[in-house]
Amino acid sequence: MNSTKYIFVTGGVTSSLGKGIIAASLAKLLQARGYRTTIQKFDPYINVDPGTLNPYEHGECFVTDDGAETDLDLGHYERFLNVPTSQANNVTTGRVYLSVIEKERRGEFLGKTVQVVPHITNEIKERMQLLGKSGDFDIVITEIGGTVGDIESLPYIESVRQLVWELGENNGIVIHLTLVPYLSAAGELKTKPTQHSVKTLMESGIKADILVCRTEHELSDDLRQKLALFCNVKREAVIQSIDASTIYEVPNLMLQEGLDVVALKKLNLPKKASPDLKNWNTFLHRLKNPKQTVNVGLVGKYVELQDSYKSILEAFIHAGAANQTKVNVISIHSEYLDANSAEEQLKDLDGILVAPGFGGRGIEGKIDTVRYARENNIPFFGICLGMQMAVIEYARNVVKLRDANSTEMNEKTKFPVISIMEDQKNVTDKGGTMRLGAWKCDIAEGTLAHAIYGKTQIQERHRHRYEFNNEYRKQLEDAGLTASGVNPDTGLVEIIELKNHPFFIGVQYHPEYKSTVANPHPIFVSFVAAMVKHKK
Repeated sequence: MNSTKYIFVTGGVTSSLGKGIIAASLAKLLQARGYRTTIQKFDPYINVDPGTLNPYEHGECFVTDDGAETDLDLGHYERFLNVPTSQANNVTTGRVYLSVIEKERRGEFLGKTVQVVPHITNEIKERMQLLGKSGDFDIVITEIGGTVGDIESLPYIESVRQLVWELGENNGIVIHLTLVPYLSAAGELKTKPTQHSVKTLMESGIKADILVCRTEHELSDDLRQKLALFCNVKREAVIQSIDASTIYEVPNLMLQEGLDVVALKKLNLPKKASPDLKNWNTFLHRLKNPKQTVNVGLVGKYVELQDSYKSILEAFIHAGAANQTKVNVISIHSEYLDANSAEEQLKDLDGILVAPGFGGRGIEGKIDTVRYARENNIPFFGICLGMQMAVIEYARNVVKLRDANSTEMNEKTKFPVISIMEDQKNVTDKGGTMRLGAWKCDIAEGTLAHAIYGKTQIQERHRHRYEFNNEYRKQLEDAGLTASGVNPDTGLVEIIELKNHPFFIGVQYHPEYKSTVANPHPIFVSFVAAMVKHKK
């Protein structure tokens, strides 16, 4: 008898159907019934992790406490479950092959021919069971990236087939997410794409236990019956996933459809108590019934793709609900912003967030944005690169260090107020070599940061190479910039703020990664409150 049960989530027909949201919603329901649940994501691309990917390629890179650079779906898992993920929760094909090749070089395969089956599939199966074998979880949900039929997904599908067989009856099930498109010309929903997708899965030796059908229109009983018959699943296992106004509605929709009940039945587990979603629904109610609206400018250089700043957008949703305020996020491309156009683009905003990023493109626009927010007393929040731009702006325009810059943008700058850390200077590999994961920060009492957090020591997640240059700290502080948060081990500045401003804070870390439905991040909550006050 296996103590941990496994659920595998595959997708067909098209990408971006929402496997991550379905996995997170099911996990939320199982957690609310009292089961210790976690989710992991297996990605079929050959990058070892998404850390070196441009946000336009794959959306934002999410960072865990233990410093793993992961897929943005892990952000959804944490936001829904309020449980931290780790290195073990995200695996890519690159990581799998790297591990197998390193083993081969060490001679661990005793001269055998190394092949996809069994060596790659064994490595995948081992990683699929890592969290299950830890003893911390009753149920492990594994999301397989990509769509069934993709060449790169085949080793994962084969691993799932083997693992379901090895685990035995009632210990592993497969949920297949597909699309039931609506053809307006014919005026009807079509089941054929789903049938083909299930057939492709069966050709790989896997029978779907549950079908989750993404649709824009309600599925009729006849249609569900047809899908059950042609796709070889029970009628109760045909689950409708209709478009929702917010992803946070999906757990309730899946509860109505009985997804959790069907899954537990197939895993031969008791239903336990009805899911306790009281706090979740309180959040939903506040989200859907705001008392006021504020407009925040998100100034960044990847604004064309919403997923580039996914965690920031979700953190505004959490903080908005906490303030019973609808937060309208207005994306502004920093490349098309300068001192002349700043007023025109920023004057109607209730607050400004300067977003993280890498490289020199669009940074002058960010510096002009900071100046506008500082001089016009508009609530300002800078994250990572946004905080660095605030330091550069203050050095240039207040301390009069005209050439102040970051060595990332200009290696020969006369005043490198932001510079690369000593231990980063000889780093040549780009992947996984930044300051990553959770680091401590000591907060000075009597500061805005202290008022926000209500404590003197915090831990936040990092992802960057360049730092506040302490050689300029006294000069900047004498001119009125406060370094309110400092890392106790390295002495590096983590938080900067301005006293004579309604709300002005910059942080070197990424607070958005830790914001969840159950615990909205305090800086975002305070920032939204400051915007409401500013608007009034």
